[in-house]
Amino acid sequence: MKTDAQIKEDVLDELAWQPNIDETEIGVIVKDGVVTLTGYVDEYPKKIAAEKAVKKVAGVKAVAIDIDVAYGEEYKKSDKEIAKAAANALEWNTTIPKEKIMVKVDDGFVFLTGEVTWEYQKNAAKKTVENLLGVKGVFNDIEIVQKLEPEKVTEKILKAFERSADIDADHVTVTVNGSEVTLTGTVSSIKQKEDATNAAFHAPGVTKVKNKIKVQYNPTHAY
Repeated sequence: MKTDAQIKEDVLDELAWQPNIDETEIGVIVKDGVVTLTGYVDEYPKKIAAEKAVKKVAGVKAVAIDIDVAYGEEYKKSDKEIAKAAANALEWNTTIPKEKIMVKVDDGFVFLTGEVTWEYQKNAAKKTVENLLGVKGVFNDIEIVQKLEPEKVTEKILKAFERSADIDADHVTVTVNGSEVTLTGTVSSIKQKEDATNAAFHAPGVTKVKNKIKVQYNPTHAY
């Protein structure tokens, strides 16, 4: 097991290895494997890079970031300028539903709120704005809200049945609760039961499927 002194030495070496980080600007404190970074950097991406670098070091249990971002006068941006740049950046990122995201800037800190369907969209929004000039930090409070349409889930399951076997779809019931789908009823093979699960998972917004369908062999459905 590494001592705190060994971890600190490795962290300092890792910071020095990063081409965009001036390790002399960053202080490193290690206590029981928890690393605290202090100091000042002249742009937010360097703060993020320092955090990522430390997380690569073996033996580090946790990282606390107490680094402040202090832009030089020639690179300072007003909150209005940062907000406009953030809105434009989100506009150009086609993976983000920009109409569902709100941007607020206070003293260089960007606050993101709103709703998206997927986790990758939330992460993409943060990455899009965190490298903008003048940004001191990003608070990503975007919520992931996955809205299901029971009719579409049922439709997909029925189509899956039609492709895989001649099944009486009336024997399967679909119940939607939030982002969770429960399947009940009977089918005549395990494959048909698995098809139902796969079909439900392909519906936008489904995060969990409880398949309570029973397999009861029916000669008229055998193939």
